[in-house]
Amino acid sequence: MERRSPIFTIFIYIAAVLLAAVILAPILWLFVMSISPAADLAAKPLRWWPQTADFSRYRLLFSTIENSTGAAFTSSLRNSIEIAGMATIAAIALAIPAGWAVSRTPSVGWSLSMVIATYMLPPVALAVPLYMGLAYLGMLNNVFGLALVYLTILAPFTTWLMKSGFDSIPKEIESAAMIDGAGLLQTLKIITLPLAMPVIATSALFAFLLAWDEFFYALLFTSDQRAKTLTVAIADLAGGRVSDYGLIATSGVLAALPPVLVGLVMQRALISGLTSGGVKG
Repeated sequence: MERRSPIFTIFIYIAAVLLAAVILAPILWLFVMSISPAADLAAKPLRWWPQTADFSRYRLLFSTIENSTGAAFTSSLRNSIEIAGMATIAAIALAIPAGWAVSRTPSVGWSLSMVIATYMLPPVALAVPLYMGLAYLGMLNNVFGLALVYLTILAPFTTWLMKSGFDSIPKEIESAAMIDGAGLLQTLKIITLPLAMPVIATSALFAFLLAWDEFFYALLFTSDQRAKTLTVAIADLAGGRVSDYGLIATSGVLAALPPVLVGLVMQRALISGLTSGGVKG
């Protein structure tokens, strides 16, 4: 086992603490803002910790009173979960066969490059054709329509990730299963997909995060609570003449919870998927 010098160990711990501070400081400040009275947020000099904690904004955002801020927030939260979930499931369902086909047939690798090229286009370049397509299908301001739009973003990215994951699985394992009499679908179900589960989980997590945080298309293709997502709802809170920064911070804290919970649940698979293929042999 390689021995490390005390100086190197101290350096590693200091670097880890600094990294954690950089990542967690904005989140901590967001939470502090969410429980700070409006007077503390407007005080000069700024008060870094509130004199009294105010959790009323959390109760306000979970209010079920019709036409209230809470009703709009919970509706947007539900829409975001539905849209991100549908888009992620559809993207993974497309990415698994597409990624496997490209991985096992290098001669068609050019097709994946063309798909990835569309992913690199700025969203505004695709806004008009997507808008016209949704209008023709009658799917504007619709959760299914927005999930379909998100699929155009997620499918190329998840296919690329899945292709990389399948590349790390030796073809000889599949060939051996087929020699033993297993069909193609049996081989995929029994051999390939279980080995690719860490990459599938990683792809699903990143797809969900991309769909959860998307703002441009959600703003463009929605107009009311039927399909408005959480990112647009938070922007609406900041769009008035007088903004309640504490309320915006509260909505930000609540919006961060679902991705954090998903990440914690899938943490082991995420780490395994990110390191998949890093060591050969």
